[in-house]
Amino acid sequence: MKKSFFYAIVFMSTLGSVKAQSMQEVELTEAWKDKIYELAPETATFPFKEKKKVLVFSLHTGFVHWVNPHTEKMFEILGEKSGAFEVTGSSDIAMMEKDQLSMYDLVVFNNTNSKPTYRNLFVDKLSENPSLDSVAVWKKAAELEKNIINYVKKGGGLFVIHGGNTTLNNSMAFSKLTGGSFDYHPKQQPIHVRLVDPKHPLVQAFPADGFIHKDEPYFYKNAYAELDFKPLLYFNNSEIEAQKKGQELTEGVTYVAWIRKDGKGRVLYSSPSHNAQSFENPDLLQFFLDGMQYLVGDVKVDETPIRK
Repeated sequence: MKKSFFYAIVFMSTLGSVKAQSMQEVELTEAWKDKIYELAPETATFPFKEKKKVLVFSLHTGFVHWVNPHTEKMFEILGEKSGAFEVTGSSDIAMMEKDQLSMYDLVVFNNTNSKPTYRNLFVDKLSENPSLDSVAVWKKAAELEKNIINYVKKGGGLFVIHGGNTTLNNSMAFSKLTGGSFDYHPKQQPIHVRLVDPKHPLVQAFPADGFIHKDEPYFYKNAYAELDFKPLLYFNNSEIEAQKKGQELTEGVTYVAWIRKDGKGRVLYSSPSHNAQSFENPDLLQFFLDGMQYLVGDVKVDETPIRK
């Protein structure tokens, strides 16, 4: 049987399975945690000298993703089982202060969605403080934004998960840091996620022909157009249903995950996932763990931006 024909059979079989799979909310039970622990990689892919500290930051003021606690637990499990990371979770905006950020090698923005009004998570949260007027709020918000940008430039790692790119969605500086801002997404649907370069070390966990993933296909704006990042995963635009009227893309691709070097630090953006069921894919768990190791400098890979 030819390999291309074999992949076609696997693709159609998996597609039917994903379409039938429910993406309803699932409880964060001990049974679910045990399942993810069993599926998680036994060891880290790349050698490391010492355990690194990770902050999973889950503050949100806008859309609430039910998967947030599952995502935090997933990262804890990856760190614990591999022995490569010590993971701490927090929703306290004080963690964005310089002295707090300096305690961690890697920060994960776990669906840190902001409200549509300003699309600024820090402004949203600081505005809850009655002792601050609007001038003080925006000044402090700008300080916190600068803190996270400088954190990366000085060597920190930033892992942005799914809606985490809306944290400061109208800020071009943040958009440049992360590689792009959120524009919109159509309905959840099965997506054939493909590998830009199957030989890249950070996607070795996936089959060469990609995988089927049910999620919201994200489209991007602002700095995304500059393509100042190394893409890892993508989907074909022509395969995405229910795109926004007047903005339909029938050609080309949209990237699902990418990496970029910024100063001495690194950023990884991953659109997966809106759903905890996605973490039941051991290949995706391996991808997250390998990405964490990249972000803390355990492995050097090709980071050449596609625009170059």
